[in-house]
Parts: sequence; C-alpha cells; structure tokens
Amino acid sequence: MYIVIELQTNADGSVGNSVWAFATRNEAEQKYHQVLMYAATSSVPVHAATMLENTGYLVKNECYVHSEQ
Repeated sequence: MYIVIELQTNADGSVGNSVWAFATRNEAEQKYHQVLMYAATSSVPVHAATMLENTGYLVKNECYVHSEQ
C-alpha cells in the first residue's frame, strides 16, 4: 500500500491536508504528480505532496513555496 498526502499551509499559518491510499505504486505516483501539478501554480503560500509506503517509509516529497510578488 502507498499513501499520498497533500499539505496546504495558508498565509495565516493554518494547515489543511488530504490523504489517499492506493494499492499500487503507479496509482500513488499518478495522484502524487496530480497534486504537484496543481501545487505548481497554486495561490496557497506553501503547497506540498508526500508519498509514503504504509510502513511510514518516505518514498518522495516535494513542496512549492509561493512568495508574494
């Protein structure tokens, strides 16, 4: 099993998250990259994705930090 977590940190410091579980790595990879696709152009100040094995082992993670222009 693989777990994908989406994290969004708002300007006020509040954090939201979404979590999905997948039976295969390929399915998890698809969701992971989908989250990052939206995170790349997000208006959320900090938008991240993490992929874990169900044992807690970190497979990969990436974060976009959007500073005010």
